[in-house]
Amino acid sequence: MSAITHRAAVLGSPIAHSLSPVLHSAAYAELGLDDWEYGRFEVDEAGLPGFLEGLGNEWAGLSLTMPLKRAVIPLLDEISETAASVEAVNTVVFGPDGRRRGDNTDIPGMVAALRECGIEEVESAAILGAGATASSALAALSRVCTGEIVAYVRSEARAVEMKQWGERLDVEVRTAGWGEAAAAFEAPLVIATTPAGTTDELSKSVPERPGTLFDVLYEPWPTELAARWSMFGGAVVSGLDLLVHQAVLQVEQMTGRAPAPLEAMRQAGERALAAG
Repeated sequence: MSAITHRAAVLGSPIAHSLSPVLHSAAYAELGLDDWEYGRFEVDEAGLPGFLEGLGNEWAGLSLTMPLKRAVIPLLDEISETAASVEAVNTVVFGPDGRRRGDNTDIPGMVAALRECGIEEVESAAILGAGATASSALAALSRVCTGEIVAYVRSEARAVEMKQWGERLDVEVRTAGWGEAAAAFEAPLVIATTPAGTTDELSKSVPERPGTLFDVLYEPWPTELAARWSMFGGAVVSGLDLLVHQAVLQVEQMTGRAPAPLEAMRQAGERALAAG
């Protein structure tokens, strides 16, 4: 067994549920990177500066999940335009000189997952929810949607936030109350960004000929909404598709090896979910 000379890991709180170690380790195995190791660490905002300062030269990069995606920004030397556009970093790559560069692979990961499903361009789209993932969804839609985007939200404060993100990303966003969320299903593309169980009641309103649903959840899977969508013949993109595509980009940035093994990573993720 080779000695470990390169390290990477996912940080967040909570972190025990993360599939990132499964996906990245599968990539290393497929690429023959026997001297690479990928772990997970429970780190919150208060502990992040100290964690970064304690890393040695063997560290190649980090994946970040909540609540660190915004907290890390002041600790970096530079961030990509993509990350700056939504003020969220999910990837940190360490340069040979120790410089810390932040990026956001969630946005291009969403675009790649949609393209894999055959979605290159849509005339309109709907977003269910208005949290952090919704801003990434909006940024992804700025690359594939040519017309209006409607965000269905639970409060006026969230509506204001989504409109502000729309202005920042230069996309047309209209907001509507959650009570009207069933109307989202008239759009050719619907992105559900809400927590587990939130859209269960809405699943009763899926039309007979739905378009494409991108549900960012992957556990439990399928969600009631995704199951009913599939039952009516609609195309469904899952949260695992997103997770794999964004991880592919992380592996390529951290290792310098491209293309990363998409299918091997997806299969590893599917096996891990099936095993519980």
